[in-house]
Amino acid sequence: MSRSSDDNHGSSDARARRRSLLDRLTQALLGEPATRDELLHVLREAADRDLIDRESLDMIEGVLQVSEMKVREIMVPRSQMEVVDKNLTPEAYLPMVIESGHSRFPVVDGDKDKVIGILLAKELLRYFQLDKRSRAQFKLLETLRPAVFVPESKRLNVLLRDFKANRNHMAIVVDEYGGVAGLVTIEDVLEQIVGEIADEYDIDEDTMIMPRDNGDYVVKALTPIGEFNERLGARLSDAEVDTVGGIVMTTLGRLPRRGDRVTLNDLQFEVLRADSRRVHLLKVSRVS
Repeated sequence: MSRSSDDNHGSSDARARRRSLLDRLTQALLGEPATRDELLHVLREAADRDLIDRESLDMIEGVLQVSEMKVREIMVPRSQMEVVDKNLTPEAYLPMVIESGHSRFPVVDGDKDKVIGILLAKELLRYFQLDKRSRAQFKLLETLRPAVFVPESKRLNVLLRDFKANRNHMAIVVDEYGGVAGLVTIEDVLEQIVGEIADEYDIDEDTMIMPRDNGDYVVKALTPIGEFNERLGARLSDAEVDTVGGIVMTTLGRLPRRGDRVTLNDLQFEVLRADSRRVHLLKVSRVS
């Protein structure tokens, strides 16, 4: 048999194997696989044979995982909830809003069991653009969005569908007795599907400041200003905020977005990673 015939025979075998696997994959997806494990086995085999890429496999596995998980497994617990008390003035809770970097805050009447609505941070930023007379007429309750309450036992796939249908981004989680147990956001659910995004700027969990070969620094937004100043010989003020992310947000006057840049003294800060709730990672370069 000629070399060409051998090659053709090999190609035919490969195509046959791919068709066979594709048939099994199609049957698993369109038919009724006997078990979830059987479906995952077919999908993983497809990834091994490059019929689907690894990122797609990870996402499919995330979707399947979400359908089995409940809100209580991913919620921000009550003790870690950052809330706005309606009885305080905006000046009193502004530092917390800036420092946290969140875009939405539960508003409470005295304690966390009395959630009366959701405040968008951008509404608070508008308040500080008003003159003194207009501020005196500002009514916090008129700016609130209705709070959505969900039980701890709600499945994440159902919650995600509700978020999409109702165009909500945050829900307050309640326990079986009706008390507030925590909160959950649409970002928390989506992270279970897509996972943490790794890139060239990833740094170890215990590292706050990472120097790069080109002289830049990758800095976590939660880095205390004192530690940052000591490490880089900088002179940033910590009079109003405690972290590097907080001072970037204060300078911008809004929630930072990826790609935003600000210059402070002889340093330029670029937002590398941020979501709708907070800034996570910054690149710091010296300005010549």
